[in-house]
Amino acid sequence: MIKNYLKIAWRNLWRNKFFSTINILGLALGMACSILILLWVQNELSIDSFHTNGSRLYAVYERQYYDNKIQGQYATPGVLAAQMKKDIPEVEYATNFGFNNDATFQVGNKILKLNGSAADSDYFKMFSYPLLQGTPQTALNTPVSIAISRKMAENFFGSPQAAIGKTIRYQNNKNFTITAVFEDQPKNTSIKFDYLINWANFLKENAWAKEWGNNGPSAFVMLRANANATLVDKKITRFLDTYNKEQSKAFREELGLQKFGDIYLHSDFTNGKPDGGQIEYVHLFSIVAVFILLIACINFMNLTTARSVKRAREIGVRKVVGAVRGVLIRQFIGEAILLTLIAVIISILLVLILLPVFNTVTQKEISYPFANLSFWLWLLGLTFITGFLSGSYPALFLSSFSPVKVLKGTVKLSTGSAWFRKGLVVFQFVLSVVLIVGTIVVSKQVNYIQTKNLGYDRENLIYIPLEGDLTAKYNIFKDEALRMPGIQEITRMSDPPINFGSSTGGVNWDGKDPNVNIEFTQVSVGYDFTRTMKLKMAYGRDFSKDFATDSSNYMINESALKRIKYANPIGKPFTMWGKKGTIIGVLKDFHFNSLHDPIQPLIIRLREKEVYGNILIRTQAGQTKQAIATVEKLCKELNPNFTFTYYFTDEEYQKLYNSEQVVGNLSKAFAFLAIFISCLGLLGLAMFTAEQRIKEIGIRKVLGASVGSLFTLLSKEFLILVLIALFIASPAAWIGMNIWLKGYTYHTTIDWWVFLLSAVLSIMIALITVSFQSVKAALMNPVKSLRSE
Repeated sequence: MIKNYLKIAWRNLWRNKFFSTINILGLALGMACSILILLWVQNELSIDSFHTNGSRLYAVYERQYYDNKIQGQYATPGVLAAQMKKDIPEVEYATNFGFNNDATFQVGNKILKLNGSAADSDYFKMFSYPLLQGTPQTALNTPVSIAISRKMAENFFGSPQAAIGKTIRYQNNKNFTITAVFEDQPKNTSIKFDYLINWANFLKENAWAKEWGNNGPSAFVMLRANANATLVDKKITRFLDTYNKEQSKAFREELGLQKFGDIYLHSDFTNGKPDGGQIEYVHLFSIVAVFILLIACINFMNLTTARSVKRAREIGVRKVVGAVRGVLIRQFIGEAILLTLIAVIISILLVLILLPVFNTVTQKEISYPFANLSFWLWLLGLTFITGFLSGSYPALFLSSFSPVKVLKGTVKLSTGSAWFRKGLVVFQFVLSVVLIVGTIVVSKQVNYIQTKNLGYDRENLIYIPLEGDLTAKYNIFKDEALRMPGIQEITRMSDPPINFGSSTGGVNWDGKDPNVNIEFTQVSVGYDFTRTMKLKMAYGRDFSKDFATDSSNYMINESALKRIKYANPIGKPFTMWGKKGTIIGVLKDFHFNSLHDPIQPLIIRLREKEVYGNILIRTQAGQTKQAIATVEKLCKELNPNFTFTYYFTDEEYQKLYNSEQVVGNLSKAFAFLAIFISCLGLLGLAMFTAEQRIKEIGIRKVLGASVGSLFTLLSKEFLILVLIALFIASPAAWIGMNIWLKGYTYHTTIDWWVFLLSAVLSIMIALITVSFQSVKAALMNPVKSLRSE
């Protein structure tokens, strides 16, 4: 019997090649899209899931209560982890973890710049990074210990075995002994590094991190096997009360625990607790995958039903010779599963072809999981579910035909079934219109980000790390570089211009409310800062060599002035960290962090002799390449033991919004795919309608109806369906995109033309799709359509 089912199914596929191709193509595209999204979702969910002790690993986060708000962050005191290990019995291991940064290493004449950080000696006891050389107990166990990656070991020493125990020079000021070599990190890790140095070095280089009132590094703990994480979380809530004596009614801190494996997907904070983040995109695209697969299944239903008249006599004859409805239902569902199986095979090929492009768009390194049995089982399950779902309605519909009516040629379809098919098309276009609107709004927001006036000119602005001999030779570098062609201005600053990361509440001024603690962002700069950045002054002046007291004075931005509430700020007293000075200038607000966040109150200090930070260089338009070449030559002369590294401010700014760009590119692809598949469904309904009205069309032509009038007749009802879809989809899309835009303090608007453009696109696409079948039916010879009469 199964053999006969397969024969019949294959004959129908081969006899109706055009319809079969459309059917299989729609399913294949829908399933290929679903598979790609599944692979992406699996990759996202697998981040940091490989650690053996993952169920016992936790990040410590901090809640800060001040200024009538609750803020959450992963930044903690640099001495927290060690103290928690001493004070909390349930903590088996603990480590602080520093900021990832590029550092220069040297072995002999070979100099390389690599990215890494610092951690406590417990780090490799907690996290499952396979050690090729050394042990978790000996790695990072002394202040001069360093653990390096296989890549780093091979670059400097040829192999991990040759690297162990060797000395490597760090930042040209300290020698480290290699005590461990770890395997290159897997792709599904959120914390990437080529080296780790002992935590004692971080504290030595960053003395501020030893103070309980300062936050910055991350802290991770591994609980004992029998520990209750919920109880530990409650126990550490007020842990800082014992050590941070700077807390008051105006400012209070609490600690909390979050599973380490949850950080990547749940890194946003709401009311001081982890809530949302990348997981929202996982949910969003999972829903998109389901919707696109549903659209493909709907296409199958409509296209199969469109061929119902052609198979009506077959069904009638089979019923007459004894076929019961259950047999027919199994046959049609079997045909649907066969079609789905062919579509799956094609979709696998499509995924293999598209995966490199998909990886480029998503900035991932996803590979096809050929060896993953669970993936193939999932795919097999998806095949049968899709086949059953897409074949169920046509099977029930076709098997319900009355053999007497069919053989008499008087098959009439119920109004209910017609409305059901139209409803499916409306549903398809609702999803498609939502995706079109979403794509336009996301593109508008990305364009808004790229063209937003930040309050400074980020074009022709580069910065280089201030390191090695450049620290002491900064003035020499500045004087020499300013004489070179292509360079306009030079200054120095403690942070990159697109990310001011340091903040403080240790600020005072006349009239400050002692019961309110306000967080100020603070940055240290050199002379010519405002000129180099092309910032605008609201009041006062910039730091100047003509005023010897400027080293103790301050500039602020307009947001800071609003909180300080000085009517005439210039010359007014201002104190930060106990250092008294006066306000000499107020800068107009400019963006120094992501557009997700509002512009914070900003304090700018003059630190011409700071030992860290960046050199900021303004180049002349059109001469940036020449300027970089001359700066590189100068850096090699003044700082020969360090590789030359530079960053374009505009490029680094764009990197802040990688997620938005990925979402924008994916939404365009999904919107196009949804529209394309929906059009296949619309084509199916148009074909079905033409089949049902073929004699009516013939009679109208005999009575003198023109091709144009017939085209209008056949197209009108489809346009009504699209208009209904637009009516339903527009408010849904508006609500959804408004929620998404609320994630940005500064964002674009959803203008009326977005919906008009979506409507025009949908109607044009629908008309083009329907016109093919409508014109074909209108041009048909009425003799052929009426000859049975």
